[in-house]
Amino acid sequence: MITILMISIIFIILSNIMMFLSMILSKKSFSDREKSSPFECGFDPKSSARIPFSLHFFLITVIFLIFDVEIALIFPMVSTYSFVNTIIWSKISYFFMIILILGLYHEWNQNMLKWTN
Repeated sequence: MITILMISIIFIILSNIMMFLSMILSKKSFSDREKSSPFECGFDPKSSARIPFSLHFFLITVIFLIFDVEIALIFPMVSTYSFVNTIIWSKISYFFMIILILGLYHEWNQNMLKWTN
């Protein structure tokens, strides 16, 4: 019992010494505005939040996210092909692909896929 207590005390003392040394040796600079701000994303939180943002870039990002999620839904469909009824699986996968193709056609028709305006 005494050995466990002694080992615990030694570990507590060692951890306190290490924390104290790290506090002394660390090079913290409170003058760095970016590091002391809550957001380290490159935006200045003290300036205006309304910075012009490219709408086209936003639309490309949304298209990527939508197709990324749809690809994540296609992979399980392929892996479950051998476990389910082939006719039902084919109808569901064709319907899903038609929705994807119609969405792509709509984006193409709205000129969302062109980088230049």
